[in-house]
Amino acid sequence: MADHIILVENPTDWKANFPNLPVVAAKDYLSKPEYSSTGRSLRVLNLCRSYRYLSVGYYCSLLAEARRHRVIPSVRTLNDLSRKSIYSLDIEDLDDHVQQVLGKPRPGFTATAFELDICFGQCAAKELQDLARQLFDAFRSPLLRVEFRLQGKWRIATIKALHLQSLSPDQEEMFLGALSGYLNRRWRQPRARNNYRYDLAILHNPKEAMPPSNPKALQQFIKIGRECGVNVELIEKKDYGRLAEFDALFIRETTGIDHYTYQFAKKAESEGMVVIDDPDSILKCTNKVYLDELLRTHRIRTPKTVIVRRDNLDRVDSEIPYPIVLKIPDGSFSRGVFKVNDRAELLDSAGKLFKSSDLVLAQEFLYTEFDWRVGILNKTPLFVCQYFMSKEHWQIYNHEPGQERGVRAGDSKTFRVEDAPEIVVKTALKAAGLIGNGFYGVDLKQTAKGIVVIEINDNPNIDHGIEDAILKDELYRTLIEDFVWRLERKRGK
Repeated sequence: MADHIILVENPTDWKANFPNLPVVAAKDYLSKPEYSSTGRSLRVLNLCRSYRYLSVGYYCSLLAEARRHRVIPSVRTLNDLSRKSIYSLDIEDLDDHVQQVLGKPRPGFTATAFELDICFGQCAAKELQDLARQLFDAFRSPLLRVEFRLQGKWRIATIKALHLQSLSPDQEEMFLGALSGYLNRRWRQPRARNNYRYDLAILHNPKEAMPPSNPKALQQFIKIGRECGVNVELIEKKDYGRLAEFDALFIRETTGIDHYTYQFAKKAESEGMVVIDDPDSILKCTNKVYLDELLRTHRIRTPKTVIVRRDNLDRVDSEIPYPIVLKIPDGSFSRGVFKVNDRAELLDSAGKLFKSSDLVLAQEFLYTEFDWRVGILNKTPLFVCQYFMSKEHWQIYNHEPGQERGVRAGDSKTFRVEDAPEIVVKTALKAAGLIGNGFYGVDLKQTAKGIVVIEINDNPNIDHGIEDAILKDELYRTLIEDFVWRLERKRGK
């Protein structure tokens, strides 16, 4: 196989007069096993027609990262470009450069807005070439359209991804020239900025029905933090503008890519802060399609899983027997998860899920009385819990309508790490190590066939009276001291 491939949604997008390069249909990349088993040296150029959240183009980049392929655009770039509130964090330093270039007097130029197209960091305007390269370094997407506006001074107004099928003949010529140069360059990653300090912000939502930490746990973080010399302050969504006042951010609110928690994590990272959950962990953990591919690639046992598209829905029950569990890729706390018992239920539930995602996960149903969860910080196990199924229900959390007191959860039991089954802890450590060195909760089932990993959570619960039942204050102290260690490492101490 070539060292690079080009993904297109429709083979006709790669025109007959284009160079003879290894072009692959997106659906083949998503489904054919030879692409799943290819080594990490493969470079993937995603030229799909849409990069919107949970589209086929989005999933191509998502699974490429799970397979350790080197892909552009990355999922992180796609999410950064999706909302100006996120990508504006990355262009603040570039606006001065824009003014320096565009603010120079030019005879006959009276426009107050114009657009610039960028192909792999190349553009047609020589005076903007350095800026085009910097924008490509910040947003590594093959084709970008940047709009500049005069608002007192020249600024970058919007940045959008362009798509191959929308190019004019002149743009196609520029694209092909830039593509040739790109394919002959070494892969580079943009450099991160760093900053240092010692105040910890905990992002929470007092109105969240099922937060990762209950109020008593949050108060313990404040108390123990001060004992460790760290000022801990609870912040909310409205405090986004204050984020740069702090040195570190701990997210204790349910995370999501299409959610302000990701925006907080991205801004914190751009400010050089220590942040848990970091943006990459949120990206990797919140999507079950990515996690399934990642775990299988590294031979970690998971439930038998089929990635379902509209064109293979009819064949799902020939691969997985009923009952089948259907999952929306970015659900949390058992939300967006359905158990179907026959074909009618399969078609009905899948149809509902396809309204928000081009791909759905179908998994074999593995009933156990409880799930294991191993809490892991910086590749070290902190706690082990058993979470029992909700009464007369097949999940830990029962979201079914008609309950008297809203969401109902099952009981739990906490263990010392050394008292938990060694295989459970070892499997959890291996799985979490694939994500990073942050704070993760690995959910596992103990079955007759062995240990099965269900998912990896990027912001696992720490509730007073449950996860801290064994370690007590030491659990909070360990987390606070980890922030201190990360901050001091940034300072070179």
